[in-house]
Amino acid sequence: MNVRTRFAPSPTGYLHIGGARTALFSWLYARKMGGAFILRIEDTDRERSTQASVDAILEGMAWLDLGHDEGPFYQTHRFDRYAEVIQQLVDSGHAYRCYCSKEELEQLREGQMARKEKPRYDGRWRDRQDETPPEGVDPVIRFRNPQTGVVDIDDLVRGKITISNEELDDLIIARSDGTPTYNLTVVVDDIDMQVTHVIRGDDHINNTPRQINIMRALGYEPPKFAHLPMILGSDGQRLSKRHGAVSVMQYRDDGFTPQALLNYLVRLGWSNGDQEIFSREEMIELFSLEAVNRAPSAFNTDKLLWLNQHYIKTLPVEELAAQLQWHLQEQKLDVSNGPALADVINAQRERAKTLVEMVAISRYFYEDFADFDPTAVQKQFKADTADNLQTVHDEFAALSEWKAEPIHAALQAACEKLGLKLGKVGPPLRVAVTGAASSPSIDITLELIGRERSLARIQRAVSFIRTIPC
Repeated sequence: MNVRTRFAPSPTGYLHIGGARTALFSWLYARKMGGAFILRIEDTDRERSTQASVDAILEGMAWLDLGHDEGPFYQTHRFDRYAEVIQQLVDSGHAYRCYCSKEELEQLREGQMARKEKPRYDGRWRDRQDETPPEGVDPVIRFRNPQTGVVDIDDLVRGKITISNEELDDLIIARSDGTPTYNLTVVVDDIDMQVTHVIRGDDHINNTPRQINIMRALGYEPPKFAHLPMILGSDGQRLSKRHGAVSVMQYRDDGFTPQALLNYLVRLGWSNGDQEIFSREEMIELFSLEAVNRAPSAFNTDKLLWLNQHYIKTLPVEELAAQLQWHLQEQKLDVSNGPALADVINAQRERAKTLVEMVAISRYFYEDFADFDPTAVQKQFKADTADNLQTVHDEFAALSEWKAEPIHAALQAACEKLGLKLGKVGPPLRVAVTGAASSPSIDITLELIGRERSLARIQRAVSFIRTIPC
């Protein structure tokens, strides 16, 4: 079998975490089986679908590097095809026109609820096709669902699911204005695109037996289905914005790498023993639908941050530099006047959990800071600090080479002259050249800041300290 999977989002909002996981699992299965991954935009909801949402979905897929083999296909470009299939179903007796008014359907619903019955269409126009239709009512077209038997679904994640046809009413496949509905368009698209495996969230389970019946009425056997469990917040509640259910691109904006997000998503409901870190190649090699958990998964931001820090530490510096460009522009940091970005990344990668943080803590390498951190000043700038820093400054000024090793030797020489240990001189020196109490090792920090900036900042700190009242 030539495996063909699809990801079919509705462009009524951004690409969120649940959608991204569905896309990833569909992409992985296609890659694992040497098949094709199709991107389809289900944009028939004209009132809610927007081009901005389409763009957000495409941007999110591109950022995650989940490339599609075919598409994107747009359902709004296929209305003629849907109309053809709807007429085919009517002509074959598998669909019929229903002239119920909205008021009539509302009365039916209210009566059923009053009797504590499941609200559903009762098929009143199913066998009334010879009657004169009422005036002023544009009919919908309903699928004539089988009234006996069952629909068996051999779900690749959940196992066997059996739905009685008696539980299914005659669903609308064309609205009164002639536009097709979701369950019809999905079936036609999956047939025409020869989809073999439908991997999607378990919120679609109720749609699956209806779609299977429509597909069989058209003379086709349905694809295999795999319904993924939902993602919950850490509190066990349905995932919402407060848990992290935001746009995939918000994670980019917040400084996450796509590698970390993909690694995190693949572990939301799937596992390979106790392994936590997966390269893209390992995901493809090891992924299987049989190993997807049936139980819901809990979203854990701390785990995502841990993964992100791992990738910041281990990704090639060229890859991180490319990803940092967007954040540098957003934070308006010009790195053209200062050390090589790759050198700063290597100095800071052990210290940053996000790319946003990496830019923020690296600003002093490229720009002079306005003020010293007050807490650091109070702790590190004492009455004798000015003289100590002046001694350090003079040792540095005599250096012929501004590299970490000679810088370290000059600092040791200054400590010996002062009769102090490095632990007494290094911290105030760090505040003097960075403005705060935290940085990479002081010799690396000074090398990256550069000779002129370092000497000027030390001299500035000396002058500042001498203005502080004793």
